[in-house]
Amino acid sequence: MKVKVLIALLCAAVTLYSCTGNGDYRTLKSESSDMDLVAADSIDTEQQKLIKTAGLTFKVTDVRKVGDDVTALTQQYKGMVMNHHLRSDVERLKEVKLDDDSVMRVSAFNTYADMMVKVPAEHLTTFVSAVNRLGVYTTVSNMDIEDNTLQYLESQMRMDSRKELVKQQKQGTIKLKNPQDVLIFKDALVDEQINTKRIDAAVKYSTVSLNFFQNNTIIRERMPDTDPAIYNISFLQRLKQSLINGVLIVAEIFIALANMWVFVLMGVAMWLIYKYYKRKHPAWFADKGPIKPVV
Repeated sequence: MKVKVLIALLCAAVTLYSCTGNGDYRTLKSESSDMDLVAADSIDTEQQKLIKTAGLTFKVTDVRKVGDDVTALTQQYKGMVMNHHLRSDVERLKEVKLDDDSVMRVSAFNTYADMMVKVPAEHLTTFVSAVNRLGVYTTVSNMDIEDNTLQYLESQMRMDSRKELVKQQKQGTIKLKNPQDVLIFKDALVDEQINTKRIDAAVKYSTVSLNFFQNNTIIRERMPDTDPAIYNISFLQRLKQSLINGVLIVAEIFIALANMWVFVLMGVAMWLIYKYYKRKHPAWFADKGPIKPVV
């Protein structure tokens, strides 16, 4: 009898263990399904936010012409030129004298340009290929893709939470003790909105940086000599001018003497007085000889 009871209890325990194991399996399976759904929801976003950028450095035959061609290509692909900088630097300079008042200036300079354009992201590859064909050869070519999906999602979630907080504050559900906090939340909401729009704009339009250059250019120019020392008159003209200057100097001397007539009269008067007293009192002007020393 006791054996039968033990057998019955053992069977019941085995049956209960089996039921419990099946329940745990179903629970684990259900939890796994929920995790899969959460993972799928996390991955399945509305759209990936991929920011594409590219850069090219290449040699061309004519920098100015290629700059115009790049502008035309940008307009063709519905893009926009954001920056265009062209520059020429003189490397060497030489001047050759041609005649008395002119020289030939020979300049060797290099020309290069920097451009930054924005084109729709879907046309980026085609645009870069078209620009590549404008050059003689390419020295640097790169393309980068930056995934900003999580940053965009983070900004959206923060923006939604701040919108909800502001909404509840307006409805009176939440009361903030400091009114300044409302302005802080609204400013943060504006920042998140601007951030999402910035990401949207960067995703829609790709930025392409271009740098192109050409061979050194030689230019010859005939131009007046800028040295003032070389400009002079002929010998005959200088001789004639010297004679005229001599006459002018003598005339200036006479004019100066004429301006000094008072001093001339004073000198004549003093000389006459001297002659008069010398005749009337010759002893005053007699030469008394050397003074003899007293012994």
